[in-house]
Amino acid sequence: MLLKGSNTVENKQMQVKQPKYQKIAADIAAKIVEKKYLVGEKIYARSSLASQYGVSSETARRAIAVLQDLEIVETTKGSGVMIKSYEKAAQFAHQFLEVQSVYQVQLEMLESIKRQKAELSVLEETTKRLVNRTERFKSVNPFVPFQVEIRQESPFISQSIGSINFWQNTMATIVGIRKGVELIISPGPYATFEQNDIVYFIGNDECLERVQNFLYPNQ
Repeated sequence: MLLKGSNTVENKQMQVKQPKYQKIAADIAAKIVEKKYLVGEKIYARSSLASQYGVSSETARRAIAVLQDLEIVETTKGSGVMIKSYEKAAQFAHQFLEVQSVYQVQLEMLESIKRQKAELSVLEETTKRLVNRTERFKSVNPFVPFQVEIRQESPFISQSIGSINFWQNTMATIVGIRKGVELIISPGPYATFEQNDIVYFIGNDECLERVQNFLYPNQ
């Protein structure tokens, strides 16, 4: 029974490995299906089977026991192991392959989750670095200016900053105007807006929207 709140995906015990004797039993069943072993034919004694698969005699005995329980083979004391049923061998081999497929999908899912967790960890670390750098940048230079382009649809082209009461209407302070390759710093109230100018200004987080609404009231 699973404990409440336990994470079965992260539990290493979820990566189930099938016992060797089941794999040996399945391999013998597959050989019967492939007609390498024929019904009525006798196969190796346990000692020979253990030697062939590189396992202990007890593991070989369990493999034969599985096949006997499924009525694929029958054992007779003194006569060894005899192939009994092709059909049941085919059924067992098919079921074993299906289980193997489930295990393979499980392992692939666990590996995918592991990769995603690693990627999320990298993303989290990168985000933290970005936030830290942003905070440091703000502390060094808290007045990062906004900018807006003066387009032809603005009603304030060729009008001065003072005459349109720019600050009173937007609560934004103009710190520079770029006119082509020329940048005018602290232009003052008599500087005019011309088409294609880039206006730099500072203010709170809402001032960009206010400036855009003021310069382009019909949009």
